[in-house]
Amino acid sequence: MASNYYTWYHPYKPSEPYKKKVAYFSMEFGIHQALKIYSGGLGFLAGSHMLSACELKQNVVGIGMLWKYGYYDQSRNKDQTLRPDFIEKHYSFLEDSGHEVEVGIFGNSSVKVRAMVLKPEIFGSVPIYLLTTDVEGNDDLSRSIMNHLYDANELTRICQNIVLGIGGAKLVQALGGADIYHLNEGHALPAFYHLRNQGVGKKNMVFTTHTPERAGNVERDAYALNDSGFFGRKLSEEELMKETGGSNRLSYTVAALRMANRTNAVSKLHAKVSRGMWKGNTGSTKIFPITNAQNQRFWQDETLYKARKANNVKAFQKRKAELKQDLFKTVLDQTGKLFDPEILTIVWARRFAEYKRADLLLRDMERFEKILANEKYPVQIIWAGKPYPKDTGAIGVFDRLVHFTKYRPNTAVLTGYEMALSKRLKMGSDIWLNTPRITREASGTSGMTAAMNGSVNLSINDGWVPEFAENGKNSFVLPEANAKSLVSEQDDFDSRNLYDCLEQKVLPLYYDTPEKWSKIVYRGIDDVLADFTTERMAKQYYEELYK
Repeated sequence: MASNYYTWYHPYKPSEPYKKKVAYFSMEFGIHQALKIYSGGLGFLAGSHMLSACELKQNVVGIGMLWKYGYYDQSRNKDQTLRPDFIEKHYSFLEDSGHEVEVGIFGNSSVKVRAMVLKPEIFGSVPIYLLTTDVEGNDDLSRSIMNHLYDANELTRICQNIVLGIGGAKLVQALGGADIYHLNEGHALPAFYHLRNQGVGKKNMVFTTHTPERAGNVERDAYALNDSGFFGRKLSEEELMKETGGSNRLSYTVAALRMANRTNAVSKLHAKVSRGMWKGNTGSTKIFPITNAQNQRFWQDETLYKARKANNVKAFQKRKAELKQDLFKTVLDQTGKLFDPEILTIVWARRFAEYKRADLLLRDMERFEKILANEKYPVQIIWAGKPYPKDTGAIGVFDRLVHFTKYRPNTAVLTGYEMALSKRLKMGSDIWLNTPRITREASGTSGMTAAMNGSVNLSINDGWVPEFAENGKNSFVLPEANAKSLVSEQDDFDSRNLYDCLEQKVLPLYYDTPEKWSKIVYRGIDDVLADFTTERMAKQYYEELYK
């Protein structure tokens, strides 16, 4: 029997303001713990967007990739240090859409791309089509394209771009076509080239840029891209130079900016930074913000929400204590440490990357040890997150924290940082610590879902934070370092202010004036729900990016 999803289909009639057909391309989607096709923030954002698009009855479909081994499974070596494991994944809940398209990659003109579909009734998202080359009829090399999200091999990454971009665009056309083709980051850039080759106009293409980090703004050798089939056809030397502006390298972001009708950044500060970064390139002056957000229904504990809505302080505190206990079961299971729900618990949890500074608290060991040993104002600290499996620097930071925490009873490093653990950490923490070097964090959505669950943000004033934070009222915001100063000077400045904030504000407030602490917690919940849910964001995309 043919699938309903063989053509463009939703199990609901799209709402009037959201009738325009939108195909949303993303390298990763964080929809549910069980569907391991995400690595971190980009996937969490895309997943929340697709959940809210369904709740609002928007005419959107997601286009993504079915990664055979996911990102990786985070395990431990004998000494508890990080070990990435690559385990094959299978999902019985995905349905074959009936579509198989072909793409040309590095001289192989007929690499088969099959589209599986995640139906809305499974996890409550809009339909998401997941592409795979791991199908009968493809050679081993073609099948291996789908092995790893963010494969370390540059040529494999180019192949992945072609599958998502051209394979995805061909699939959307087979479904009946879209009014808007939305690239969530530049990974699916070949879609724009394919569409342009097919006569699809600029007005149908939009782009979201997600990061000021160089690693997130990919540049590739233009000749390798031309040989690979990236542009949908072989370009002449003259055409290739026109695409790259005379360079032998192509910036995905610069190309997407030029080809897109509209481009958004993911916070107000990020829009300003992006306009400066890409100044002089076509489309750069028109980058505007649609601040990232997260899905309330998925991320917020319902009992906590009801207690806050009813202004029932006793019920709220009871539930928060239960959520802390739930988190501490994981701490006990992984580390053998008994944490106490009465003690202020700080969590640093996100992707391990050098600029995010997971180990900033260890900058001045004497001061940090003093905080850890303070019996009047005790503290518990948890770190969690996944470094990129080939990033030796980030893995080194993770392992340093493992060794530091191993024999300290009030500190822990957890593995398995995926959606389920992320929820437990946000629900069970008192403080959500965010320590990027300023201007380097485009948005940083983890703090939003933490705030939804009564965890107070303690943060550098970067990304989404300036739009939300009122220091001492709904969060704690550290003084701003000079982004142009030496990295070591920034780290010294920020660590000093972090110790000061903990010693002089956070800890005394939590223990000495619990009613004032509760006011900050409740204000954080109210303010984050007012402006930072993907219901607002999904509406804004239709009103401002897709118009």
